[in-house]
Amino acid sequence: MAKLSKEDIELNIKIAKRIKILRMDISSKPSQFAKEHMIDRQVLHRWESTTDNRGISIHTIYKFTKLIGISLKDFFDDPLFK
Repeated sequence: MAKLSKEDIELNIKIAKRIKILRMDISSKPSQFAKEHMIDRQVLHRWESTTDNRGISIHTIYKFTKLIGISLKDFFDDPLFK
């Protein structure tokens, strides 16, 4: 697997932070959010991890946005990505 560029790593961190912020708006406890949305809490932890160099696919981001009822545009339309 190719080494991620600095820009790729920064984008992964921003995506993880955005997921965590949105999740915390709904539920302060990751385990509660995971249970309510029928996802494994370890999966949620990986989505929110700023140290996981694997990143997250656009398909996973889309799944997350559907879980919380927002669009991909709403997800990325945030000052974090400006």
